[in-house]
Amino acid sequence: MESKYKNKNLNVPNTLTFLRFFLIFPFVFYFLNDYYLKAAVVLVISGLTDMLDGMIARRFNQFTELGQMLDPLFDKLTQASIAVCLAIKQPILIPLLAIFVVKEILMVSAVIILISKNKKKPGGSKWYGKTATVMFYFSVGVIMLMKILNAEPDTLFTVSITLLSITAGFMIYAFIRYAKIYFAILHSDDPKYKLDINEVMDKKSKRKN
Repeated sequence: MESKYKNKNLNVPNTLTFLRFFLIFPFVFYFLNDYYLKAAVVLVISGLTDMLDGMIARRFNQFTELGQMLDPLFDKLTQASIAVCLAIKQPILIPLLAIFVVKEILMVSAVIILISKNKKKPGGSKWYGKTATVMFYFSVGVIMLMKILNAEPDTLFTVSITLLSITAGFMIYAFIRYAKIYFAILHSDDPKYKLDINEVMDKKSKRKN
């Protein structure tokens, strides 16, 4: 049975999802201006919104198509912003961080193509995507903590390279798995992947009446 909350976009999980997008801007400002503690606080809040929106959606059955599309999109934008900030501060990490940025650009582009051109729903987040995200935030968290504590440059560099290399490897694995799902959806005729905006609006109108 379809949930009565389906397609009700004005709910707490979606609000938290949008908040995560707007938190990108203060994070970038604080990080690039060397306010690492404030940047870390913003990042923690962003991570909490990512955790809470899913928990609340499951607990109160408030899943929406909008939320399922925007949640992974804003996750990718956040990660890409963090990677760009790290690259600006530590240019020597650019080749490694480029993997993150290219991956996120490709995945965001794939989602946009599925939605706008093919009118299909992108696949939801998978365990390997979530694991890669956790690894990314853990690595960034350790790097930022070392910056806050004014760690020695050589130590900071070694730790950064090690953590980000491991994370990059898992992100590549996750990207390959997601690419398989993307092409499967792209070439599938299964109606469950169909995104019918008009149908969604009709359902909302009927509920209001």
